[in-house]
Amino acid sequence: MSSDFIAAKAKMPYLGVGLGLRRELADEIFASSASIDWLEIVPENYMDLGGHAKSRLEKAKSLFPIVTHGVNLSVGSSDPLNKDYLSTLVGLLDFIEAPWWTDHLCFTSIDGFYLHDLLPLPLSAETVKHVIARAREAQALVGRPLLLENISYYMHMPESHLQEADFIWQILEGADCGLLLDVNNVYVNSINLNFDPYKFIDDLPLERVVQMHVAGHSRRGDLLIDTHGADVIEPVFDLLAYALKHTDCKAVLLERDQNYPESFETVIAELDKIRQIVLASQPGVLPAALSKSA
Repeated sequence: MSSDFIAAKAKMPYLGVGLGLRRELADEIFASSASIDWLEIVPENYMDLGGHAKSRLEKAKSLFPIVTHGVNLSVGSSDPLNKDYLSTLVGLLDFIEAPWWTDHLCFTSIDGFYLHDLLPLPLSAETVKHVIARAREAQALVGRPLLLENISYYMHMPESHLQEADFIWQILEGADCGLLLDVNNVYVNSINLNFDPYKFIDDLPLERVVQMHVAGHSRRGDLLIDTHGADVIEPVFDLLAYALKHTDCKAVLLERDQNYPESFETVIAELDKIRQIVLASQPGVLPAALSKSA
């Protein structure tokens, strides 16, 4: 079966190794453009462009390619798609000239009320059909390729009868969109829910991977919590290397959203480690590998 998304992916740029743009880290990020290839922004923080946010985004655009990672698409919700939100998002994507846009395979709203959390969906055939229709509509309205991210979660929703990898595969194929593969989320879920993370990756539609996320997590007793507020651990780096060897990935991003280290050099060191893994596993991701620190 032909795929418009796969055809579009072949023309997407290789962005390299990037970092999430956070207000608290902005000055250090702008001063470290030799060590960072691209930036990811939360679009909801920049939709009403004005003041410091506008200045920060304009500065970022002058130094880096930028991709959005949204939290309010709520692609699995029973609420109607928020077309005002998507229209505003289009303007932002046009401004930053984003090659693609991303959000989460989850729901974040009920009856028009935003829950401020990424909640898992029932892994069912009914959900697959529902999400496919909404993802296709959202992608058509925005007019750019959409990537959906596998989320971390801590319980199986009622009425789930599909394996998660098959659930993701069916949605991405049916909606003809892409995958933002978060390897930390795979690892966290594998420990909490007791499955093999490598087999999980093998079972995904890897030809649809465009971007990957790497992040740290915390432990509370026997439970791992996806926090984006700690150093990345070796098993997650190992999973990244494995995934890179089995995909044609366009971009890898380090997520650090809280509990920032005292020295920004700690963040740069993690980016350099990711770069070394990329160079060893899939060097084509780095279009400017020789000009960045490695």
